[in-house]
Amino acid sequence: MSTGSTVQAAHADVVGEAGRRRTFAVISHPDAGKSTLTEALALHARVISEAGAVHGKAGRRGVTSDWMEMERARGISITSAALQFGYGDAVVNLLDTPGHADFSEDTYRVLSAVDSAVMLLDAAKGLEPQTLKLFDVCRHRGIPVITFINKWDRPGREALELCDELTERIGLQPMPLTWPVGQAGHLRGVLDVRTGQFVEYQPTAGGATAAPDVRLDPAAAAEAVGAEWARACEEAELLQASDGEFDVDRFAAASATPVLFGAAVRNFGVRHLLDLLVELAPQPTPRAGVDGADRPLDAPFSAFVFKVQTGMDPAHRDQIAFARVCSGVFERGMVVTNAVSGKPFATKYAHQVFGQQRSTLDTAFPGDVIGLVNANALRVGDTLHDGKPAVRFPGLPSFAPAHFAVARPVDLGRAKQFRKGVEQLGAEGVVQVLRSDLRGDAAPVFAAVGPMQFEVAAHRMEHEFNSPVRLEHLAYRTVRLLARPDQRTTVDGGTRSEVLTRLDGADLALFLDDMALRLMQRAHPDLELRPLLAEGGS
Repeated sequence: MSTGSTVQAAHADVVGEAGRRRTFAVISHPDAGKSTLTEALALHARVISEAGAVHGKAGRRGVTSDWMEMERARGISITSAALQFGYGDAVVNLLDTPGHADFSEDTYRVLSAVDSAVMLLDAAKGLEPQTLKLFDVCRHRGIPVITFINKWDRPGREALELCDELTERIGLQPMPLTWPVGQAGHLRGVLDVRTGQFVEYQPTAGGATAAPDVRLDPAAAAEAVGAEWARACEEAELLQASDGEFDVDRFAAASATPVLFGAAVRNFGVRHLLDLLVELAPQPTPRAGVDGADRPLDAPFSAFVFKVQTGMDPAHRDQIAFARVCSGVFERGMVVTNAVSGKPFATKYAHQVFGQQRSTLDTAFPGDVIGLVNANALRVGDTLHDGKPAVRFPGLPSFAPAHFAVARPVDLGRAKQFRKGVEQLGAEGVVQVLRSDLRGDAAPVFAAVGPMQFEVAAHRMEHEFNSPVRLEHLAYRTVRLLARPDQRTTVDGGTRSEVLTRLDGADLALFLDDMALRLMQRAHPDLELRPLLAEGGS
């Protein structure tokens, strides 16, 4: 084979492999059933034999994506998780996200690494505050969204009312691909809009196994469920006639959303969703670098780090960096360059991740999420690349914190463990770590979007790093970026303000409240302060 044909074969392999990838996140308000849906998707893909329970009920194990002790104890997701598995000819990279608003910064990072998202709604509650914020992030990033209306096996609202809410509150046109037969709480099954068939609801014991896919033609469905079938067909036709006909281009443009109904805890409606994701969800496309130029899929290997995590393997306490492959072929053992530091990074230990479980990964393609072990030199937002031309992808901004607390070790004899733990939590983004000349390195300030981040930080300091901490909460509620370091003394000299430095070198000006900020600006009109990124991501 000639050199030219070798290059063409390599090009076809990379582009073809990228075309098999489906990389998406599941987003929702807390308690909408996000981790349960993630588990059900893995069950239907046959990569687990039995679905776990969020609260460990009825003797069932915990869900795969919620592997941290605190997650299983509380039944909520407090950190993102990656699950990679095959489904048919596709390779699925599923990223479960924290639903709680206090961990929205972690969710934002995950959304930077996906090509589409599944927005999960509770049938009784519809669009909730955190769902709206997460959708705003998707809109800002142009991420196509599939809507799955969950918990239809429980009492809830009318299907048409929930779809109207999508249009009225977020301007997203619903395009039903399944429609419920029977009111919420009295689910008989769903109408498969594209085939016209009735998919009968047949729950399994405790929802631990995949629900069977029993289908009836329209005539048999009319005979089996009568008026409920006729009503479902009429409602679906009404919505389709109101500009709700499915259009893949509108979905890709993120102006309309396919809508499906189901009950994740019973594993019903999940197969429809998984098939839809494989069929219609966008595949990886070239990603733009900081220079604005798109990095072709078949360019040399490049990836960006969107998450860093420690403690996934309690036996080793190693650190793993999650990176989204953007171009080229990743091969374990290759030495790549960190575009931020300019230093080489050896990828001797690379893993494919499935929740807490890990297996050795030899190769990966655009769209894949890889786990790089012993990645102490990597930080969230770093770009890795092989060869030339070099590339650097835009970094991931930090949200404006709203809560602050001084962290002090309970046991002064464990100062080494304390420093290591604080450094690690800052690298992972569990909290933002701020330092001041006044307090010194022995008393860093933890900054958080929400107070639950403090609970996670304190728990991990005690149980992972064996250094319990005492948190002394500060009264600051307003924060700005100090644009000019030479003005630091101006803010530090105030009685209701001070300047703290973030690990990335940014100087944050903290004020007791908005009034204190206005008084400072009135006294010093030349003071240059800038807003930080708000939680919505815009």
